[in-house]
Amino acid sequence: MTAFKAGLIQTNVSNEIAENVAFVRAQAKLARDAGADFVMTPENTGLIGANRTETLAKAQTEDEHAMLAACRASARETGAWFLLGSIHVRVPGEEQIRNRSYLIDCDGGIVASYDKIHMFDVQLAGGESYRESSTFKPGERSVLAATPWGVLGMTICYDLRFPYLYRDLAHAGATLLAIPSSFTVPTGKAHWHTLLRARAIETGCFVFAPAQVGTHKGSNRKTYGHSIAVAPWGEVLADAGGENAGFVIADIDLAKVDEARKMVPSLQHDRKYAPPVLMKPVAKAAE
Repeated sequence: MTAFKAGLIQTNVSNEIAENVAFVRAQAKLARDAGADFVMTPENTGLIGANRTETLAKAQTEDEHAMLAACRASARETGAWFLLGSIHVRVPGEEQIRNRSYLIDCDGGIVASYDKIHMFDVQLAGGESYRESSTFKPGERSVLAATPWGVLGMTICYDLRFPYLYRDLAHAGATLLAIPSSFTVPTGKAHWHTLLRARAIETGCFVFAPAQVGTHKGSNRKTYGHSIAVAPWGEVLADAGGENAGFVIADIDLAKVDEARKMVPSLQHDRKYAPPVLMKPVAKAAE
């Protein structure tokens, strides 16, 4: 299959998993009714905790996680593939939890999972502070997964700022890139669209970035929204805006991947080079 419809669900999750499950289930059905073959949700689809203590306390193991079970059930019921952008997964024996994304087939089977590699540890100018490494154990491997339409490279949010990851995924066969996110408002306004379009252009891949939006009940955290799909030439195919939760549909034509890569075949032009070194001034000869 060379064409499909992608449905990007934009959520405003609370710190209560049951509320978020109900919303995602309803939106997934609506997106499927609107024609979506592949339904995707943002980072932190299960919940955004009020603080580190609550986030750790409400993390669930993979086998018992209510949001994972709900998305698998939705896949079976609708016949659509799902990308569960990420949930907080407790791994027995580990103190930290995992920020984990899942690819789910139309029968509800787990095709692949990916643990977020890069941790967002930052103090923003407006006073917001994030230290993901205190809560989450970083992933250690990049992930590719086969879908009916092409090979998907799985990443999460802050990974977006590390372009070599996406180039590696493209070199390894990815034609689709998933970047489910919970971008802050200041960084979203400054960089969101630019970075997503750049990742698409650099790799000649379709980019899908379902996102959280608005002020989140229970935590007062604010996220940027603008769930978007970007074509390999950099065109924005759909944008959910920065105000409301819901979903958008994007028509995807995989022929655009070859088209873009033929126009600018940069993936074929990598060259090895020595690592950078600081050059020292050449001493002048004595007069």
